[in-house]
Amino acid sequence: MRLALPLLIGLLALLAPPVQSQVARGTVQEGLTIDSQILGREVRYTVYLPYDYETSARAYPVVYLLHGYGDDDTGWVQFGEAHLIADEGIAQREIPPMILVTPDAATSWYINNHDGTVRFEDFFIEEFMPHVEAQFRIRAERRYRGVAGLSMGGFGALVYGLRHPDRFAAVAAFSPAVYTAETVATHPPERWDNVERVVYGPALGTDRLTDHWRSYNPIEMITTATDEQRDAFRRVRLYMDSGDDDFLYKGVATFHIALRDHEVAHEFRVRDGGHRWSYWRSGLLAGLRFIGTSFHQP
Repeated sequence: MRLALPLLIGLLALLAPPVQSQVARGTVQEGLTIDSQILGREVRYTVYLPYDYETSARAYPVVYLLHGYGDDDTGWVQFGEAHLIADEGIAQREIPPMILVTPDAATSWYINNHDGTVRFEDFFIEEFMPHVEAQFRIRAERRYRGVAGLSMGGFGALVYGLRHPDRFAAVAAFSPAVYTAETVATHPPERWDNVERVVYGPALGTDRLTDHWRSYNPIEMITTATDEQRDAFRRVRLYMDSGDDDFLYKGVATFHIALRDHEVAHEFRVRDGGHRWSYWRSGLLAGLRFIGTSFHQP
């Protein structure tokens, strides 16, 4: 009998369902579309709804989760497991229930390009956010709205937070693709022609740092801002997370220094890892937790 009881307990433990299965799961809706007048085309997007969305009548805060270069609106779910991470965070009360929304930005860098033929920033602010916040029960107020992203999407999140501080309470940028002027000036010609030139326009002689590039570069935005603009920046809570082996280290570190030098409060994390999904998956919950703090009363 002394041996039977421990054996029975062990068998029951093996038969018990894993803890993960006890977590209430939200839902993911892929393949949603908006017909954009500004872009002149249909834009696809993906939405994550928390577990109690269908059984409640409440409205939720929202985080716009931006994908990286070469990816699409499904990346954060397919590779980033954002829905599972959000489920776990909500179940453990580490983050408040929230809606996550990812638009398909293609390779637009989330901005208006130099000649106005692709105005993704205008689309996002003027069409996309109002559309999503009317389609779903979202608290359509600045204090309940955050933006986050990785790589190109991290750049986009920073740009939206700095250029539209009246729209967002908090930003979380993972491995943001922020480049110093020196880095852009020394990019190989094929890189410049196929990536930056498309959005920022041709170089002025040998100078690639066009006014359009400067107007969207986060480092330039901080260093050239007026006192009034910096006061507006300070209203947005900023969080950055970049790996110690990430090839984009120089830009995000320089941006961090610029923020410090101009007394713009922010959080900056450097962890072990590189520019890959395993790194972003491991850091997403902390970023959502940072944004989620903005949705609470102190």
